[in-house]
Formats: sequence, structure tokens, C-alpha cells
Amino acid sequence: MANILLTGASRGIGAAARSLLEQAGHTVIGQSTAGGGGLIAADFAHPRAADALWAQALDRAGAKGERRIDVLVNNAGVFEAAEIGDADGFAATWARSIAINLQSAADLCRHAVLHFQRNGGGRIVNVASRAGHRGDSPKHWHYAAAKGGMLAMTKTIARAYAGQNILAFAITPGFTMTGMAEDYLSSRGGDKLLADIPLGRVATPEEVAETIRWLASDAPASLTGATIDINGASYVR
Repeated sequence: MANILLTGASRGIGAAARSLLEQAGHTVIGQSTAGGGGLIAADFAHPRAADALWAQALDRAGAKGERRIDVLVNNAGVFEAAEIGDADGFAATWARSIAINLQSAADLCRHAVLHFQRNGGGRIVNVASRAGHRGDSPKHWHYAAAKGGMLAMTKTIARAYAGQNILAFAITPGFTMTGMAEDYLSSRGGDKLLADIPLGRVATPEEVAETIRWLASDAPASLTGATIDINGASYVR
């Protein structure tokens, strides 16, 4: 069984993944912005917060000299609107989005790769978004850009380190029934958006969580570098 560091573990996809991974017998070291409930508090809007999280996660990962993290799951994210007519707000939202949605994941991937190199390998699962492929709304350029960057980062890690048994995968959900998606659906006309999903509904957190569980533990090594779409055929490649 693996020691798994999971960010964004307090709700939605993260909470479902935490539950499913623990049911499978893994030890999950979870993060949320506020902490509590056994989760480590880390606010990724602050520089170097990911570094502090990694250190705390290692402390929980076993006795000194035996501490090991086997899998990193980057799931934390923020989805906030940026008005193009508001220069200050636009810049601030971009900075916050990149810090939380991409930079923190990059920092944790850096720690993971270095750790895996010393310990015979490991797995990284990056939860990106359909937006990284097809873009997003006029108020969410930053979100699409960050998630596209996460996909490129995942591919780069996979290609660079596969020979060291360091595997990297990405997931690109479309709308998932979490609080973040519910707000977006209601603000843009849920019926119209659902009409764009051939399956006729958005994904459940449990469906995405099962994909995370599989990639974190059972997916074959030759799948490294792959992106798994889970969007009800609303975007196919």
C-alpha cells in the first residue's frame, strides 16, 4: 500500500478521492487551505507554501529514516472570474490562479521527482481540466492557461524521468458536480451547457476519484505521459 500526498482533499473530487484511496488501503496525507479534519493546512496563494507542505507530509509518512511518499496527486485548484476591463483585478486574479493552479503543483512535482529519484520511483497524478485543451469562458483565460500548463508539465516529467520509474499522468475532467462547477453552471445557464455534453449529465466526483485511484495504483507503467479525459464526450481528441 502507498503513502499518497493529495492536495485539495477537503471537498469535491479531493474528498471523494481521499475516501476511495483510503478504502483501498492506502495512507492519504491530505491538504486543504484551512486544514482541520486531519488535513495539513497550506494556502498555495502564498509563495513556498508547497515547500512547507511537502516537509510536513514527509513527517507524517513514516518513522525518521523511513519516510517515503509514493504518489503525489495535485488536485487543488481555484476557479475565479477575471474581468478584462479591470486591469488591477485581471492581474491579481491571474497571479492568484497561476500560483494555486500551476505553481504549487510544479513545486510539489519538483519535490516528488527529487524524492522519487532517491527512492526507486513513484507516481504523479495531475488533475487538470478540459479547459486545458479547449479553453474556457471569456472570464477564465487564466484557468485554461494554468491547466494547459499543467498538461505540458505532466508530459515533460513523463518523458524526462520514465527511465527512473517516475510515472506522470494527467486527468482532464469537464464539469464535475462540485460546488465550483455548480456555481458556474447556474451562472451560465445549466440547461444550455448540459446540452453540450452527449452523456446528458456532468461527471460525479466519485467517477473522477476512481480515475485518480486507478492512475495512482493500478495503471500500467507504459501509460505514463497520458492524459485521461473524463467529460462525457463534451470534448474528444
